Amino acid sequence: MTEQVAFNFERLPGDGPLDETDVSLRAYFARLTDEHLAGYYPAWPDERVIEWDGNFRSDGVLMLTCCERDVDVSEYRQVLEKHLAYRKENSTRDDST
Repeated sequence: MTEQVAFNFERLPGDGPLDETDVSLRAYFARLTDEHLAGYYPAWPDERVIEWDGNFRSDGVLMLTCCERDVDVSEYRQVLEKHLAYRKENSTRDDST
């Protein structure tokens, strides 16, 4: 386990009200390793993001448990990039202590 586990990656600052799917998506990202996340490149086309993650259905929807709605690659990217920024900020803050 890393030091980052202490941070709440499932609810980020500025998150408004979250539904069950929002929480599941954020929990999904929180479980991804730093090594895997370091391989993400924002300029990739959607198809490459889907391939990189490896957990999308053939119809382009992320496979999550406890979902009220589908998460497409657009929502995935938006939440992932916010997650990555927060994670980076907090790992830098943690490194400086």
